[in-house]
Amino acid sequence: MAWMTYISNWFEQDDWYEGLQRANMSQVRQVGLLAAGCQPWNRDVCAASGDRFAYCATLAIYVYKLDHRYNEFKLHAIMSEHKKTITAISWCPHNPDLFASGSTDNLVIIWDVAEQKVIAKLDNTKGMPASLSWCWNADDAVAFASHRGPLFIWTISGPESGVTVHREAHSFLSDICTFRWHAQKRGKVVFGHLDGSLSIFQPGSKSQKHVLRPESLEGTDEEDPVTALEWDPLSTDYLLVANLHYGIRLVDSESLYCITTFNFPSAAASVQCLAWVPSAPGMFVTGDSQVGVLRVWNVSRTTPIDNFKLKKTGFHCLHVLNSPPRKKFSIQSPARNHHTSSTSEALPPPALTQNQAFSLPPGHAVCCFLDGGVGLYDMGAKKWDFLRDLGHVETIFDCKFKPDDPNLLATASFDGTIKVWDINTLTAVYTSPGNEGVIYSLSWAPGDLNCIAGATSRNGAFIWDVKKGKMVQRFNEHGKNGIFCIAWSHKDSKRIATCSGDGFCIIRMIDGKVLHKYKHPAAVFGCDWSQNNKDMIATGCEDKSVRVYYVATSSDQPLKVFSGHTAKVFHVRWSPLREGILCSGSDDGSVRIWDYTQDACINILSGHTAPVRGLMWNTEIPYLLISGSWDYTIKVWDTREGTCLDTVYDHGADVYGLTCHPSRPFTMASCSRDSTVRLWSLTPLITPLQINILADRSWEEIIGNTDYAIEQGTPPLLCGKASRDIKQEVEKLTGNPQMKKLRWFSECLSPPGGSDNLWNLVAVIKGQDDSLLPQNYCKGIMHLKHLIKFRTSEAQELTTVKMCKFGGGIGMPTKEERLKEAAEIHLRLGQIQRYCELMVELGEWDKALSVAPGVSVKYWKKLMQRRADQLIQEDKDDVIPYCIAIGEVKKLVNFFMSRGQLKEALLVAQAACEGNMQTFHVSAPKGSSYSDDIYNEDFNELLHKVSTELAEWHFQDGRAVLAACCHLAVDNIELAMASLIRGNELELAVSVGKVLGESAAPATHYALELLARKCMMISTWNLAADLLLMTPDNELQLVKLCAFYPGCTEEINDLHEKCKLPTVEECMQLAETAHADGNIFETIKYYLLSQEPEKALPVGIDFIKEYIKSSDWTLDTIYPVLDLLSYIRTEKLVLHTCTEARNELLILCGYIGALLAIRRQYQSIVPALYEYTSQLLKRREVSVPLKIERLSEELDAWRACTQSVSREWFMQLY
Repeated sequence: MAWMTYISNWFEQDDWYEGLQRANMSQVRQVGLLAAGCQPWNRDVCAASGDRFAYCATLAIYVYKLDHRYNEFKLHAIMSEHKKTITAISWCPHNPDLFASGSTDNLVIIWDVAEQKVIAKLDNTKGMPASLSWCWNADDAVAFASHRGPLFIWTISGPESGVTVHREAHSFLSDICTFRWHAQKRGKVVFGHLDGSLSIFQPGSKSQKHVLRPESLEGTDEEDPVTALEWDPLSTDYLLVANLHYGIRLVDSESLYCITTFNFPSAAASVQCLAWVPSAPGMFVTGDSQVGVLRVWNVSRTTPIDNFKLKKTGFHCLHVLNSPPRKKFSIQSPARNHHTSSTSEALPPPALTQNQAFSLPPGHAVCCFLDGGVGLYDMGAKKWDFLRDLGHVETIFDCKFKPDDPNLLATASFDGTIKVWDINTLTAVYTSPGNEGVIYSLSWAPGDLNCIAGATSRNGAFIWDVKKGKMVQRFNEHGKNGIFCIAWSHKDSKRIATCSGDGFCIIRMIDGKVLHKYKHPAAVFGCDWSQNNKDMIATGCEDKSVRVYYVATSSDQPLKVFSGHTAKVFHVRWSPLREGILCSGSDDGSVRIWDYTQDACINILSGHTAPVRGLMWNTEIPYLLISGSWDYTIKVWDTREGTCLDTVYDHGADVYGLTCHPSRPFTMASCSRDSTVRLWSLTPLITPLQINILADRSWEEIIGNTDYAIEQGTPPLLCGKASRDIKQEVEKLTGNPQMKKLRWFSECLSPPGGSDNLWNLVAVIKGQDDSLLPQNYCKGIMHLKHLIKFRTSEAQELTTVKMCKFGGGIGMPTKEERLKEAAEIHLRLGQIQRYCELMVELGEWDKALSVAPGVSVKYWKKLMQRRADQLIQEDKDDVIPYCIAIGEVKKLVNFFMSRGQLKEALLVAQAACEGNMQTFHVSAPKGSSYSDDIYNEDFNELLHKVSTELAEWHFQDGRAVLAACCHLAVDNIELAMASLIRGNELELAVSVGKVLGESAAPATHYALELLARKCMMISTWNLAADLLLMTPDNELQLVKLCAFYPGCTEEINDLHEKCKLPTVEECMQLAETAHADGNIFETIKYYLLSQEPEKALPVGIDFIKEYIKSSDWTLDTIYPVLDLLSYIRTEKLVLHTCTEARNELLILCGYIGALLAIRRQYQSIVPALYEYTSQLLKRREVSVPLKIERLSEELDAWRACTQSVSREWFMQLY
């Protein structure tokens, strides 16, 4: 079957170890990451090497690596060992895996990027390493300097390891801005200073300190800092220098002479950064400091060749990649030279215009902007390969979901902004205006009011109207004291609470009228409104106490004061499900659970090793609490017993905020001092509950009341509003509500990232009316019957296209004028084809194509094909209309796929399938029967090829659900289910499969078997049995389940009865009967189910040993027996009496496993399995008919065969 073939290289139905591995994945898992932006404070915070580039946030380094398969850069690593602001990074020029970074706490770290680990640290650098660079004249030395110097050189290893001071680079008169080693001239280094001067040092030459200051500054005390320095890669002496105000100069470091001063189009322009273009000698690019204009220069011209306005905000740093992304597919170029033709003389290519002479080869610039934006700009194609815009660049203190939209998440940061993110696309959709200083806390207005309240460190509190994009209210009652928490009342939209370092918790109306000022003995850090009583609010104070106030009275005294913490209390949170229950997190590292009705602490959660900050109750499971700490961890607690269910270590710094949305209660967001927001799925913690839903268990096993759910030992039950609403809606439905029930629970339990999209596609396949599709359907992956319709509608809405282009040509060379004159003569003589060929040689393709139909339509088509081939070779978007005009669908699809533009390829392929592309059969002979139906078949095949490629792109990016959507969009249900199974989305696969019915049945049954194994690993045996009973031909799977069950005889018999199997006593009798009849398989089966399963071992092993002695044995005969034997209970297998049988079983499993791996093409594990088997044969005394020599010969034969196949494949590819 197609689906089984597709996943055969990933899962195997009877691979027990694989099932064990998946079961061990039942932990909180990360499902999304909002990466930080690039910090705008220090200069050398962007670097590149080969196919990788990196940039720095405040505390972490982000490394991106080129995925050659999809021709795109992907996040490869986040390295976050620094505890203080990173000042500079530098890639080792001799080893692309080594990387250095410095930080303000006088620390330098050497990283191994491939291993993502620290390999060396230098503490106490005798000054902050403000600038840092790997030494070009040494393999293992890093140089760094503080603002005034000196230059330190740290030799990392070898006999001369240690830190030395450069003998001349010290005692500077002006601060160092940056420095650069020369890549070719050993030991030569240049420093740029704050006063605009340079200092140049070279072994064997006189030191030159503070020279080449801009002429306008000579004799003054004014400063014009050096913003960028780069040695000319083709010269030993030339140097590009950028001063913030004076501009760019090319200087000679030997003669101390300014060779060229480059002129800007505007006097207001100033340079922040520059970089040479390695693939274009003499070319460099600069980034402006005020506006994000990228300028392209050549040293032979004093003005820019080209200018691109990329962003409104200015550049911060810039780096050009040495090796731009390569094409995935090679497009075959025409055999004929582009500049000559069969009708022209053998002429050399014409001289290029000055503009053409300066055109950029493909090059990619890593651009970092002052607002934290980071992008990769393709200068040749003049487009972004990717742009990560509006990322936070500092600590994120708080995060909250919008009350009426679980897809919108707001974050508040030290960088002075609040940003609102779409968590489906992981992009910022709104950012607050201006800079409010440090923002500690935020709170959404209840309902759909679209406002956010923010609390700042010195500027009071404010209300931001998100849609209007402006501040609509400010509160200044706390003066200049920091406001640590702000809370908009859940039940009364007119009330807002703030708590501050001044010791007050203030309750006010949104118009500013103060209702209460609750005085505390010390700073107040946290407050939270009760979700069950609109007039009750709790606070956390520096005096180690938690207080509860009742707002409806005029009293300013607390109703309750809870004491017990041994350090300050920070956040407090009321339980949304248990009235009167609240929790508090403290600097003592503990979380305490308080019962307001009992006036007591009912539990203490200990485990964090640093102050606790983030707190979040789950809105469906009443005992589930999550906490985040300065120890960098997130912990999940069962508050009934005070046990920690899971610990998450992924954040690289303090965890401050935790939040979830009631309608998606098992998707959690967290924010941290590492400047990231991460999304997590908590559903693995409630696997039995999910399976109860899939197994269609009663409502009592899915939804319960809070009092019952919090009893110790009770399995997880849903108790919140979201689950109750689902139950209520399901009970309203008539007929079979299974589809709706599965969909609604799936959407509630699944994280964002395509589950809604998947269910929309399922509904389309099941025949739902298009009018019932949600509005956001067209934003995701659409079924192909809708794709063209929606995209056409979208195109009609786009009435204007804004384009901006700078630069222009300066005239034609004489030879071009001569050729042009000749062409005009040919035209007047009626020699149109000759005219066209000369126009082609001149690069005037449009003129040639405009008159080509005068020769013939066939000639015009061939000329269009030649133009398209040329544009494809040049990787230009201009090829698109040419291919569409002549119906070169395959060529255009391959062009898009070669650039990783899979969605565009899919759109073109679908348009061709719908007949929207006119196909010209240029090469079809006269009278050919090559019908349009055959072309349509080709297009359908092409469509499925693109769809599969797009699905694999999503899957490799960790988005299995979207991969499944791609397959469903072309009605490929089998591969859609396979994608979900490959991605371990087993519960979703079963839900979707049950709704789709017969067409998905084989994959659904397989997913049920895998889920049953997961249940076996978490000891929910009855659930595993229920799942297997939902599959056809389930006897063997039920036998394996019961054979592995470790219960007592009575419990085993109960499970046997559920699975419709004989009792253990009856199984013993059946085994002996089968043994007497010579039925080996039945003998093993019933012995495994009996009181003495170890009796199955000699029967099965002797059968296998005897069978493989023959020369004609097959894997298919042996494997089922060996597989069944592997389900013997572990406690029986380790018995002393089973030692020899156990050793033989391990050897046979290793050997048969190697043969299975060869069959299933698990090539990476074949040698390991042969080696494992050989080692066991050496160390164990066994009597199996296998020899080490035979295993070695088989392995050598397999390697020879594999290498031969690989060589053939390689030759076909290239």
